[in-house]
Amino acid sequence: MKKINLNSEIEELNPEELDHIEQALLSRAQTISKLAYAPYSNFNVGAAVLLENGEVLQSSNQENVSYPVGTCAERILLGYAGANYPNSTPVMLAIVAQRAGEETWASVSPCGMCRQAINETENRYQRPITILILCANGNVLRVKGISALLPLKFDDLNS
Repeated sequence: MKKINLNSEIEELNPEELDHIEQALLSRAQTISKLAYAPYSNFNVGAAVLLENGEVLQSSNQENVSYPVGTCAERILLGYAGANYPNSTPVMLAIVAQRAGEETWASVSPCGMCRQAINETENRYQRPITILILCANGNVLRVKGISALLPLKFDDLNS
């Protein structure tokens, strides 16, 4: 038997350690999360992406009573960016979540489908995306590329 060790490097920062671009991106994600349509889970997620051209786009989760039909904020956002700004690489993605009726932010991490969508976006543009994740304690996780969250990525149908 052979053991394989997988290591991921994720930075945890205090909010004041973020640069103004990172702070602004998280703020945009927080603002859009308030517009989530989440009547079934009551879990509002917001995401904002910074494109290479300086454009910032945002989205929130949109649920459906038929659960598989609902879409996560990250996938809506990356799909929109790819369709409407196909020549501008996504460079940074901020993700936040909050339970309806609560003042504090909840810890969140991209689901498996969103991780794969982020992976596909990185493959498409041949560049890792820096991911910012707001934690319940107010700190922010900074992840440099999806490999840290998805170490055994599904990249190629031919391999």
